[in-house]
Amino acid sequence: MKIITYSEARSALKSVLDQVHDDADVTIISRRDGADAVVMSLDHYQSIMETMHLLSTPASAAHLAKSIAQHKEGKAVRRALLDTGTP
Repeated sequence: MKIITYSEARSALKSVLDQVHDDADVTIISRRDGADAVVMSLDHYQSIMETMHLLSTPASAAHLAKSIAQHKEGKAVRRALLDTGTP
């Protein structure tokens, strides 16, 4: 995570945006007279939102934790996808 001032972000916006995308990291823009802000790539944001959705209910979080544990214990089984014949 990188922290830069508003002035730095304004003068180098393209490189700030390129860096958060290329590094899959976030940059915090600090402002002297306002709230700070976070800049991140869309991919990173979508990943965070998906994780929040998967963990949004206790049942879903428990099922995910159980699945991860099974995988780590070598109990996962690879299966072929079904072909439903629909595009």
